[in-house]
Amino acid sequence: MSPALLHTARFLMSVNHPHGLPTSEAPEIAFAGRSNAGKSSAINTLCQQKRLAFTSKTPGRTQQINYFSLGGADRIAGHLVDLPGYGYARVPAAAKAHWAQLLSHYLRTRSQLRGLILLMDARHPCTALDTQMIEWFIPTGNPIHILLTKADKLSRQQGLAAQRATQQRLDKYARSDTRSMLSVQLFSALKRSGLDTVYQVIERWLA
Repeated sequence: MSPALLHTARFLMSVNHPHGLPTSEAPEIAFAGRSNAGKSSAINTLCQQKRLAFTSKTPGRTQQINYFSLGGADRIAGHLVDLPGYGYARVPAAAKAHWAQLLSHYLRTRSQLRGLILLMDARHPCTALDTQMIEWFIPTGNPIHILLTKADKLSRQQGLAAQRATQQRLDKYARSDTRSMLSVQLFSALKRSGLDTVYQVIERWLA
């Protein structure tokens, strides 16, 4: 796709409870990942904006569901949805439980959701929580596209090996009818590599 649509992204609202989710029927594409996996940096890079999604060196800062609208004010073409990061040990147990409930509800029940962009650090892919996220989402019948982030920290050979290993891990537990819905790519916000593939995925999902 032309990245022009993503460049129109604007912050819309933050949601901390299922009843606060917008009523718009516009298609939604969610971004999820472990805390400090580079989710905010990826969103900012894809949308060509420096501070659209808040980035921090302190994991666990995204504590709500953040909505970004695509298109002009007179016609919303879709929404990007930044989900709370998961897996940060210093977050209080009550907050973790709240995030887990909010994430599970959103991923399993949101009819407007067209696909999940799941970010994993290329150096540490497919953690137990990453696998849980995938298994929460598979029953919806929507696709998952995995970005192996921070690929610039690996050599090309190491990156390709991480991509192959991740795909093999997915194939081990994915049902035969879901394997075509699970895709993986290398991505670097710093080097701006892998953007075209993500644009193509988002275009397909929004269509």
